[in-house]
Amino acid sequence: MTTSATSARPGGTVLVTGGAGFIGCAISDELAQRFDRLVVVDNLHPQIHSTGERPPQLNLAAELIVADVTEAQTWDSVLREVTPDVVIHLAAETGTGQSLEESTRHTHVNVVGTSQLLDGLNRHAKLPRRIVLSSSRAVYGEGAWMDAEGRTFYPGQRTSETLDKAQWDFPGASPVAMKASDVFPAPVSVYGATKLAQEHVLQTWAKSYRVETVILRLQNVYGPGQSLINPYTGIMSLFCRMAMGGKSIPLYEDGEVRRDFILIDDVASAIVAAAVSPTVQGEPMDIGSGEFQTIGTAARLIAEHYNAPAAHVTGQYRQGDVRHAWADITAAEKVLGWSPQYSLAQGIERLANWIDAQPDVQPA
Repeated sequence: MTTSATSARPGGTVLVTGGAGFIGCAISDELAQRFDRLVVVDNLHPQIHSTGERPPQLNLAAELIVADVTEAQTWDSVLREVTPDVVIHLAAETGTGQSLEESTRHTHVNVVGTSQLLDGLNRHAKLPRRIVLSSSRAVYGEGAWMDAEGRTFYPGQRTSETLDKAQWDFPGASPVAMKASDVFPAPVSVYGATKLAQEHVLQTWAKSYRVETVILRLQNVYGPGQSLINPYTGIMSLFCRMAMGGKSIPLYEDGEVRRDFILIDDVASAIVAAAVSPTVQGEPMDIGSGEFQTIGTAARLIAEHYNAPAAHVTGQYRQGDVRHAWADITAAEKVLGWSPQYSLAQGIERLANWIDAQPDVQPA
């Protein structure tokens, strides 16, 4: 990213929820340079942090507070000592499939965790200048499609009946890129519904208190530093571990599912830009590579890196998965002066090399 936002140093205090996770660690070095104080609140959940210890990737300047964002006493304790100028809200449960089985957990963390944060800020009269929310492309669900006559329509969630018949796409239609200003959200997973609720709660609250908001709807984030033990997230790391073990990567549906894979480095630069940019817009912005790749293409590149057998199509499917998803990043480019710097091939090389260097990683 080469913009004025790159050199901006707003100073003050930045508070990051869920800041010891994948994205939080990735932004910690830059935030430590841009702000006078960096405070991180994270519960170090064992699904992500197996040892319960502070992750070594988290910048040493970060003041880590191990606490639960869903508890009011967390914010009473934190906000007695911290006056945030900017809040970056990353804390969330993120497993699409898991959210169907543990909907209460996902709703509690994602929605109640957000409202407890906001209540705490209000209760302690410590309203920040800006709140940055990491949202998700999952809020769109299947998104918008275009029929043969060029008319946009919203097909809604694919049914088990059509998926059982291997009818993966919507006949006679083509998918449309996800763009917050044009495509309205219609989540098809509990996770997506909770992320949309996060957006609505934050926007309503922030407008009432004149707090700036930046909502970033992230596409499929991957790269060095992501959890290798969480079975519910990280398809790219899972593919790498399969290929390193000499296995053929299984592809769901027909292998032509479209996704927008964006390297963690690019996501980190977008979030930092959202935190320090002199200009913002209240409506959500989409963060991705700006183009789609098929799951099959990603699997091929990974298999080639490891000299593994070619991927194979299984015809299986997963409830809550959407058929195609990729971002129109025009708004983020214009408002934040941000653009992605890494191609899929470069990103996979970075991820695979990092995984190969981990001492205890096991093939899947």
